[in-house]
Amino acid sequence: MADFWLISVPLDKTTLTSVEKLKRTVAKSKLASCCNFSIPDLKVGNLDSLLVVSDDLSKLDTQTESVIKKTYQCMREVMEQANDKVLENALANGDYSMNQRAVLSPLRVYLKSLRVDLLSYVTKFQWDIAKYPTALPLSTLADIINKEVSQMENELKSRAVAYTSVKSSWQGLQKKLDATLHTCNLNDIVRREDLVVSEYLTTLLVLVHRGSYSLWERSYESLSEFVVPRSSRRLYEDAEGGVFSVTLFKRAVCTFKAKAQESKFSVREYSFDLEEKKQQEMVQLSVHKKEQYGTFVRWLKVNFSQVFIAWIHLKALRVFAESVLRYGLPVNYQALLLQTDKKRSKKLSEELSSLFTHLDPTATASKTDISCDIPGLCPQEYSSYICFHINTSVLESS
Repeated sequence: MADFWLISVPLDKTTLTSVEKLKRTVAKSKLASCCNFSIPDLKVGNLDSLLVVSDDLSKLDTQTESVIKKTYQCMREVMEQANDKVLENALANGDYSMNQRAVLSPLRVYLKSLRVDLLSYVTKFQWDIAKYPTALPLSTLADIINKEVSQMENELKSRAVAYTSVKSSWQGLQKKLDATLHTCNLNDIVRREDLVVSEYLTTLLVLVHRGSYSLWERSYESLSEFVVPRSSRRLYEDAEGGVFSVTLFKRAVCTFKAKAQESKFSVREYSFDLEEKKQQEMVQLSVHKKEQYGTFVRWLKVNFSQVFIAWIHLKALRVFAESVLRYGLPVNYQALLLQTDKKRSKKLSEELSSLFTHLDPTATASKTDISCDIPGLCPQEYSSYICFHINTSVLESS
């Protein structure tokens, strides 16, 4: 998985030489790919406000990454079974062969195509001046991103709760209708001609366990008076047992039910109208769930991308603020984006430390001995150059 390092160094003669050496070294050793990361000229403000903004940006960075992870996880949970929709979107964005699509699950194909798009966005980053005007103070830009991310987080919670509620209701009713002979839909099993309904007669449906078939045949006519002889027929059976019909006079129904229960036979309340009502409810819930699913998935796709874009702009703001605090005025620094992987991270870190030691010789000392007063950077993170990691592990499809 790609690992992005966003670094910043001052534009002095010595550092420029080190930057050129870095580009040659990583190209030759394949430690990483390296490209310039374009950040526009932003309003600096005074030192005190810059310190406050830097601290706020650090906290906002953590919050935004958390929202990205939550949205990603929600997308995985919601889309796991949406094979047709996932593949449809993957084919529109991805570049995968049929063999690869056969090996990977549909959801993973979509996430890989999404990852390609987002990682491409990082490497070709351009500041969105319409959304984040550079004439605004850094604190205002941070507030814009904060409101955007907070609003999305709140909406994600409410939409997830709403979708889960609809899905749970649908699953609950489906489970109830499909579970046992006591609750399953019988409209496809029982025909109208199986039921005798007249002024005096009625037909009951009785659930009989498999081991009790013989007992039922021997005893159903004597469970009460006024049972029509030889009126019982087995209409359906499964591994649990069978559904039997029996016709009797309406005035004997209560007695028959009581006696049947004593013999462990269950009389199921049934009418075509009742079953039809349940079926209609199921259809309505299915339609509602499908609508909610489509709306929620579209929202997740759009907002996952938007919060990711906001996050990269936030990284750019952090680089700018830290560069001014570390390297001073006038603003004169170079931001670089390094793309590597976890296996080469240690070696790349050593190479960077070697090349940019001159920026701050104290950074070569034991990290536990370093006193770092720069907001957003703890001692363990401090180095002679500015470095922020872009954690793309949220885009892993495994």
